[in-house]
Amino acid sequence: MYRSRHHKMIAGVCGGIAERFGMAPTTVRLLFLLSCILPGPQFILYLIMWVFVPKAPAYSR
Repeated sequence: MYRSRHHKMIAGVCGGIAERFGMAPTTVRLLFLLSCILPGPQFILYLIMWVFVPKAPAYSR
């Protein structure tokens, strides 16, 4: 899994998850925002993924 270079708003984490599972990036972002209403470590997990998940490789032609 990689952070998205094309579907990113902040760090590309939600875009990368969307690309990995074949979903729309907007859907993943909305699900993340809705999950932040619930108690839990969602925001901390996002920060951890931002740090440890690499960016998608740049393809040059």
